Amino acid sequence: MISKVRARVLPASQRRSLDELAEDLDLSSGDTTSKRSAFWTMLTLSSAIAAAGVLTDSTATVIGAMIIAPLSTPIMGVALGSVQRRRTGSARTVLFGAALVIAIGMAFSTVLPSGYDLLSNSQVASRTSPGLMDLVAALATGLAGAVALARRDVAAVLPGVAIAISLVPPLVVTGVCLGRLSGWLALGALVLFVSNLFALVFGGMVVFAALGHGAEDAATAGRPARRSYVAMAVLFAAVVIPLTANTVVTLLLNSWTHRAKHAAQQWLADEPGASVTRVDAASRTLHIHIRTPGEIPPLPLLLDRLEGQVPDGVPVVVDVVRGRRIDAGTVGG
Repeated sequence: MISKVRARVLPASQRRSLDELAEDLDLSSGDTTSKRSAFWTMLTLSSAIAAAGVLTDSTATVIGAMIIAPLSTPIMGVALGSVQRRRTGSARTVLFGAALVIAIGMAFSTVLPSGYDLLSNSQVASRTSPGLMDLVAALATGLAGAVALARRDVAAVLPGVAIAISLVPPLVVTGVCLGRLSGWLALGALVLFVSNLFALVFGGMVVFAALGHGAEDAATAGRPARRSYVAMAVLFAAVVIPLTANTVVTLLLNSWTHRAKHAAQQWLADEPGASVTRVDAASRTLHIHIRTPGEIPPLPLLLDRLEGQVPDGVPVVVDVVRGRRIDAGTVGG
């Protein structure tokens, strides 16, 4: 059964050889100078593009940084080296590369004005509160990327894989949040990157092992195979535990938003024309969006109504839109 699935997913006529994969993924083989020069140049440029896109809240610009995707090469090199049970230096390249991207993010954060609300930026907010579904999507995308690398006929999907399993933007967000001294937000973005890293390595190991690239080295490998599996298990635990915890918290926050909206509506009941447009939760914070033509009631009254409806200690942010109507007169009058 397994062999039939492998034959369909990885047909022998389209499989890339071990030498071909190593040439593309191992920066320490072949023309190492050119490979490393290209990697660090593209990583720096990708980081700058991603940082600019994050700070301007531009999805199109961030997608441009995703497509370049230089970090995926050494990450897949880690997967190939793990299957072959040999050191390639790819893990060190990933570590130093991640540090460079975070540093660039921190440098770009210095242009933000004081008091800037990071969660008002959708590029930041969407990457600082990952959940289990992010890991599920990353695992599927990691397998898709590994299959695309292993086959000669589906390489065209790699840009889509790069967009789906974002690597540089979460690291840039980590740096921006660190630069603004928002440690919890930085940790959330870093967990998202680590989950994507795990997904790529896991997908690569599964596909490369299915190709039989590690079998020849099994008898002569100096390092036991179980070390790779233990490392993967530790990385998996490091990803799943915070993602599970954050998912549970997010689900609880979502259930509290309904009660919070009802409490906020009661709080505004005596204000003519005032309404609650929506209540949402992001990064363990409750955001209450209201629209009012006049002044809002005292905030302590809102907190009193929320007491018992949501747990103590949950931060609450009220976003007010002034809905005043102004009679501008008559055109031509």
